[in-house]
Amino acid sequence: MLGAVIGDITGSIYEFDNIKTKDFELFSNGMNYTDDSIMALAVAQALLDHRKNGTDLSEAMITEMQRLGRKYPYPMGSYGARFSSWLRSDQPQPYYSFGNGSAMRVAACGFAADTLEQALEYAKISAAVTHNHPEGIKGAKAAAGCIWLARHGADKAQIKAFVQRDFYELNQSVDDIRPAYQFNESCQGTVPQAIQAFLDSTDFEDAIRTAVSLGGDSDTLACITGGIAEACYGIPKKMADRAKKFLPDDLFNILEEFEAQFQRG
Repeated sequence: MLGAVIGDITGSIYEFDNIKTKDFELFSNGMNYTDDSIMALAVAQALLDHRKNGTDLSEAMITEMQRLGRKYPYPMGSYGARFSSWLRSDQPQPYYSFGNGSAMRVAACGFAADTLEQALEYAKISAAVTHNHPEGIKGAKAAAGCIWLARHGADKAQIKAFVQRDFYELNQSVDDIRPAYQFNESCQGTVPQAIQAFLDSTDFEDAIRTAVSLGGDSDTLACITGGIAEACYGIPKKMADRAKKFLPDDLFNILEEFEAQFQRG
């Protein structure tokens, strides 16, 4: 779960000022958590509520996204116009989006699920409250499925086969993608690239650097990559401790409770 937050923080200053290299300072002045982390932690809280209290998961997703989105209305990068309207609505309805927001917030679904099928169902529910377009749901399911598989011992060849069988073609390396890759807010233009950044990586830090180096929607790319990379490699303690200091107390507490419930032991 923290891997997604680290990716978001590290990519935050490059979202509108892309850097096409892996040679940059991992945590530098101006970096911060954005809407990606806020919504990822809202999904985490919804899953905690669902498991503890039997709360309807779809309703819990709406409640927590609106609660935290209204509390933190202007994070770095801000929210998209349609999602901002959804956050403020008294009767929120999905709006058929295929934006990458469904995939950037989904990491908790991969970590909390007991089975791959449950991870995919959690992802579908988390996406469908806003992003009920087939591509919006597809992106969330692909990212969550990769996390679940990596967490449960699948190797990269198995993860790639899963993605290619059910979701996306992965026929270009990061080095092939990088030169022409541009800003893209769709799932289909973000999720396969984020997965490829993980597949081409050598460790957690390299995965984050690789995702950011693609350019594009860099915080969201690295957020998606970071969740998968954490599930595969774990996170170096020094890096984890540094990243946690960026979060305000309430978001930090959600992260700690989620990790205690679903990621330790």
